[in-house]
Amino acid sequence: MRSYPRNSPEAAARIVALVLIADGHVCRSESDALNQLDGSRELGLAPDGFSGVVQSLCEDLLLGAYAGGAMTAHLDDAALASLMAEVDEPQLQRRALRLAIAVARADRHLAEGEAVVLAAARRYWGIGDEAEIVV
Repeated sequence: MRSYPRNSPEAAARIVALVLIADGHVCRSESDALNQLDGSRELGLAPDGFSGVVQSLCEDLLLGAYAGGAMTAHLDDAALASLMAEVDEPQLQRRALRLAIAVARADRHLAEGEAVVLAAARRYWGIGDEAEIVV
């Protein structure tokens, strides 16, 4: 899996992208939620930057030992920890988590993979289960 500079927009966007693809497909409602919140701008990406992060993530998952089923199904705790460690600035963590939660809620179904990524973000970033993430 490629690495991004610590606290870069791409590192934060990859966490949101993990939630977006966690169940193996991207619903229109998830994309709409991200667009409505202006996710690219919130994370400091160029307007079309998020799609590039999603594409790179999918390539990394497909090229790695993660192929088969939902693309995030084989991400272990160590891999998640490594990805979360690239974002250690609290404000950026909260922005990424707020966007990830919005994406996960958008289709009114919390898939197991989405729950795993959200729980890992909360755990590694030390953010509790408060109902809303305020930046």
